[in-house]
Amino acid sequence: MLRLQQSGFLLRCCPPKTTTAVLSARDKSVWAEEAGQPSERNVDLQSKIPFARAKVGPFFQDKPRLANLYLEDVTLRSYLKRVMPKEVLQAITPDLKQFGHRVATDIGDLGRECELNPPYLQQYDAWGRRTDEVVTCQAWRTLHDISAQEGIIAIPYEREFGQWSRLYQVAKLHMFNPASGLYSCPLAMTDGATKVAESTGDSVLMQTAFPHLVSRNPAQFWTSGQWMTERRGGSDVANGTETVAVPQEDGTHRLYGYKWFSSATDADMTLTLARVMDSSGEVVQGTRGLSLFYLETRDSSGQLNNIQVQRLKNKLGTRQLPTGELLLDGAVAHKVSDDGRGVAAIADMLTITRIHNSLMASGCMRRLLNLARDYSTRRRVFGKLICEHPLHMQTLARLETETRGATLLVLEVGRLLGLQDCKMASEQDELMLRLITPLTKLYTAKQAVALCSEGLESFGGQGYIEDTGLPTFLRDAQVLSIWEGTTNVLSHDVLRSLVKTKGAVLQAFYSDVTTRLKQAAAKDTLRPSCQVVESALQKTVGFAQKAASQDPGTLEVAARDFSYSLARIYIGTLMLEHASWDQASPTDTTAAVRWCQQDLCPVVTSDLSGCYGKEGVAQDTSLVMEGYQRDA
Repeated sequence: MLRLQQSGFLLRCCPPKTTTAVLSARDKSVWAEEAGQPSERNVDLQSKIPFARAKVGPFFQDKPRLANLYLEDVTLRSYLKRVMPKEVLQAITPDLKQFGHRVATDIGDLGRECELNPPYLQQYDAWGRRTDEVVTCQAWRTLHDISAQEGIIAIPYEREFGQWSRLYQVAKLHMFNPASGLYSCPLAMTDGATKVAESTGDSVLMQTAFPHLVSRNPAQFWTSGQWMTERRGGSDVANGTETVAVPQEDGTHRLYGYKWFSSATDADMTLTLARVMDSSGEVVQGTRGLSLFYLETRDSSGQLNNIQVQRLKNKLGTRQLPTGELLLDGAVAHKVSDDGRGVAAIADMLTITRIHNSLMASGCMRRLLNLARDYSTRRRVFGKLICEHPLHMQTLARLETETRGATLLVLEVGRLLGLQDCKMASEQDELMLRLITPLTKLYTAKQAVALCSEGLESFGGQGYIEDTGLPTFLRDAQVLSIWEGTTNVLSHDVLRSLVKTKGAVLQAFYSDVTTRLKQAAAKDTLRPSCQVVESALQKTVGFAQKAASQDPGTLEVAARDFSYSLARIYIGTLMLEHASWDQASPTDTTAAVRWCQQDLCPVVTSDLSGCYGKEGVAQDTSLVMEGYQRDA
């Protein structure tokens, strides 16, 4: 019996009331521990063991935090100070400061809520009627209201600050886009539609849609879609557009077709391409057969305008944004362009949406890098903060150089666009805008993907955890090199600009770069880098001239490397010019010099290795296709 008591058997079998009298000090300790309570002898010991009474331990890593995105963006602030008239900058600075705080707080929170509550399609009501309702979360609808109130679209069309109004908008978009839960996408297309309305002067667009598109009243503000992509082609609208437009007696048209990739499916209106059908039922193929149409997505009763939402796309990223496949089954539309001038009519829209794409790239680079910088002051590893590890700071410094270059590039494009908006652009300005827009879009998109991938490493394993919100940066950045034309499509667009202007855009580029470099070279610390950029310019232009006089296929296969070369040269030029400003900081010089240390003309490097000749092209094909067996 004693042995059983000592072994604790009776403690397990007998009620506590019957055993209390016989419990020794040791038994009490055993009983307490088995009941999940610390005994007296273990209280002091357990207080010294970090995981003894806690499920997760006492340490919790501080999360990274964002401060005011305007006040902390030294490149944005210094560029505006350098190029804007003092009175304009003084007038808009209070709004930019306030907005910089909002994108780091409530707007950022709303964007995160959109990520966590993506849209969904409710095709039928409870009684079986087809409704095709795209259901979005409250945060998405709140961002619509904020966009109106903040004048995200209105600012450049109100022209309160003349040519600087567009740059004012660009500064806000640079901060807003990565925080917006992809509400930046419908805003990009809305801006594009507004530009088309203004540039074409179409009476229906100007009277019906334009006042809504530029409204600051959330109840009146409209967003627009841009329904161009069909199943046969994305960027190749000339050969891929199957939608037909049937003329009606009242002057309208009814559209019939299938739109394969329609972002902002919940928009109030859209612009889209279609082929006008003649009285015999025939349409003109190719670019000459495309016309631009404006349609409102709902009729006066609130019903869809003969549009069926077939499904919403299941995408890698941009999940916050409703992107759908749409069947147009007699949608009532108004023709905006002349017959066969649809592609020409959307040129301004493409300029706008490509610039918005670039602003998303530069903005997400800045936002993620700010988070990584803050985290480096909070995370301690190997006995010190990671900001005290030189290798880590070297990595972030390289990302900072990329981000500063991208920011200066998109801001400069915004400046040129402001001149065009106000009909103040010179021929040189127009040529530069034509060339730099596709260059900016294609290059910043690639920068953003690379930076977001590298940037996530700055957070270690937490950069891979969805709960942190950090993976969203990389998933959403991946679309930037696809939307509004892939890298190769835009590279060919760069070549197209050379051909259509008979080389005038390249001459304008050469003149612009040499003028800026001459100014920057007056500063001794920048002169060697200016010489490097000028040498790269000479080599790249020389390659283009040589290639143009030889096999026309050479420039086509070199298009991507040629575009990269122009982009790197121009970013280097802008950074050197900025660093030569009398109010520039020492870090502006550091960033500019470091940028110029890379290969600024990869097209020349690749040409010297024989990449663009017939043999090189044949080797490319052999390398890719070796071992491939296509199914019958």
